[in-house]
Amino acid sequence: MQATETDFQAWMGGVQARMEAALARLLPQAQIAPARLHAAMRYATLEGGKRVRPLLAFAAGEVAKASAERLEIAAAAVELIHAYSLVHDDLPCMDDDVLRRGKPTAHVEFGEATALLAGDALQSLAFQLLAEHRLADDPRAQLEMVKTLAAAAGSRGMAGGQQIDLEATGTALGVPALEFMHIHKTGALIRAAVALGAAGRPRAAPERPALPPDAQAGGLAFQVVDDILDYDASTATLGKTAGKDAKQGKPTYVSAMGIARAREMAQALRAQALDALQGLGGRAGRLVSLADFIVLRRF
Repeated sequence: MQATETDFQAWMGGVQARMEAALARLLPQAQIAPARLHAAMRYATLEGGKRVRPLLAFAAGEVAKASAERLEIAAAAVELIHAYSLVHDDLPCMDDDVLRRGKPTAHVEFGEATALLAGDALQSLAFQLLAEHRLADDPRAQLEMVKTLAAAAGSRGMAGGQQIDLEATGTALGVPALEFMHIHKTGALIRAAVALGAAGRPRAAPERPALPPDAQAGGLAFQVVDDILDYDASTATLGKTAGKDAKQGKPTYVSAMGIARAREMAQALRAQALDALQGLGGRAGRLVSLADFIVLRRF
């Protein structure tokens, strides 16, 4: 068991290091004009974060036998969307936060206008990467990858979930309404990471594995654990402002059901994700380990 855990930690560290190098290469260099905008893009993306979405893309790609070179680009596209969303979420017109990944948020460091443009540019770069690299043997499959990420980021996905979150501030949401919000706000991009990782399989590989049930349960579990950590972890530990949700009156799983039941729900979602992966056998080992990592993480 310990050897398996050690192997997973080594794999995770390798993917995280690979993605840091890939993102540093794919982002515009800071000295290229407009230098301040490019510096803000790099600041918001590099040197921080757990890279959970790229890890999911690589784990799903292993099941589908996709090449690491293809997975690297697909994972970078998903991570750029995630980075842009964090820049915009932290703006004063949204969550108005001053700390992200243990350093000042992008608008604190570069000003609101540049932070807004940096988020816009990160989003467009994600789709540029999907379009300019060959990521699937079938062009129709690659076009579907673009559609998948666009839908996950849009009004029926992450952006829509953020709108629901804004409207829900100061209100008490029940668990079904919370699930609906986070299936969009958090879960959509997590599901897209899994789908893009699986989509890059070579033409000779078996049929694309069906992974969305695991991704949906994992996405909800990720949010439940985030709510728990926001409740009981420190700002220094989290790298972002702890207790912010409660102070802003945002509905969370902790506020809806209490800390004990929220922990129980996280474990139930973990079990659901693991059950969904049973049919894939040993090929899903990384996804199984990631389900554990998502639920059991303590930073």
